[in-house]
Amino acid sequence: MNVKPLSDRVLILPDAAEEKTAGGLIIPDTAKEKPLAGTVVAAGPGTKDVTMEVKVGDHVLYGKYAGTELRIDGTDYLIMKQQDILAVI
Repeated sequence: MNVKPLSDRVLILPDAAEEKTAGGLIIPDTAKEKPLAGTVVAAGPGTKDVTMEVKVGDHVLYGKYAGTELRIDGTDYLIMKQQDILAVI
């Protein structure tokens, strides 16, 4: 993959959605919730006003509707501004 986010944007690989409940019930695709956590795979350099606080490899939490979905080489990613990230875990 050869994607380099610009400015204060980050590229995130979302965690996989849960396939089963704790009780063992299988969740159908239409009922699965979008994951709210993922791993940073690329980060921009920041701007003169915004210092990048996340780095490649950080596991982060982000808002439910944050980012734009991308498909690169058959893998789904999210690209979003650093300010849409809620926490590093």
